[in-house]
Amino acid sequence: MVSEDGATTMFNTTFVRPEKFYLGGFSNMPHIKYYYVFLCFVYIVTVLGNVSLLSLICRVKTFHTPKYMIVFNLALTDLCGSTALIPKLLDTFLFDRRYIVYEACLSYLFFVFFFGSVQSWTLVTMAYDRFIAICFPLRYHSIVTKPAIGAMLMFVWIFMTCAFAVMVGLLDRLSFCGSVVINNFFCDHGPLYRLACNDTTLNYIVGFVLFIIILCIPLLLIAVSYICISIALSRTASGEERLRALKTCTSHLILVTIFFLPLVVTNIAVLAFYIHTNARIINSSLTHIIPALLNPFIYTLKTEEVLTAIKKLWKRNRQINIATKW
Repeated sequence: MVSEDGATTMFNTTFVRPEKFYLGGFSNMPHIKYYYVFLCFVYIVTVLGNVSLLSLICRVKTFHTPKYMIVFNLALTDLCGSTALIPKLLDTFLFDRRYIVYEACLSYLFFVFFFGSVQSWTLVTMAYDRFIAICFPLRYHSIVTKPAIGAMLMFVWIFMTCAFAVMVGLLDRLSFCGSVVINNFFCDHGPLYRLACNDTTLNYIVGFVLFIIILCIPLLLIAVSYICISIALSRTASGEERLRALKTCTSHLILVTIFFLPLVVTNIAVLAFYIHTNARIINSSLTHIIPALLNPFIYTLKTEEVLTAIKKLWKRNRQINIATKW
């Protein structure tokens, strides 16, 4: 029998929780400060674009519909995801504060992955909206209701919160008795759990399952929805009706391409070829930040309803300004 003091001593010698981790991304890269300036510009434009879209949806009553609830959710997660990643990234590397406290590192990981996963499933919800609108147009307003969409989005937020809480909880049980250098620009899951000295099989399994949930299943569901949409449109006699229906899907297809294509290409490239660490980190960072930058502008420029609402608001504000001057 081992005494209680002996057991405690044994535990303390085998379990090590570092006070801080060191983020080793963007090391020995020439002219990297120009990239940081670019990231700062990207973040400012991302905030302005998404806040403008959020305020537009709130102000215009015709946008208080299930469809624009989904758009609002996407803009909100884009804004939150960029805020979770870019300011900390700039603070870490631009001001050379590469050491990050253990608890802050796990929080950083949680929020970056959480908002990315919510973005992914929001695009699935958009695909569902388009699927019902085109395949079941007469039943659209009875199926796609505010309570139904609200419940779907709420489920995504709750499920992803629980999923990434489990991921972080499993990381918290690991012992980091060796290196504390994370070779990435943020506290990424893979580089972090691989630093552990004890068994990481469960972490690998959870990471793989979440990869399937975040990337593979959403892509599959979106692909299936558009196959069904294509079949439904092929049965439509009028070419003009097909074109009009496809136009309503254009914005969503561009958003899906911008979000998923870089992720798929990056993951395939990492598995199939050798990529220099710095090139991989630059590519990965752009994959995380560019969709949130482009989404509000793509949705605004490619959606006639939004452009019309912006023009009306601008004319109204101009008339108010002229009236106040007089």
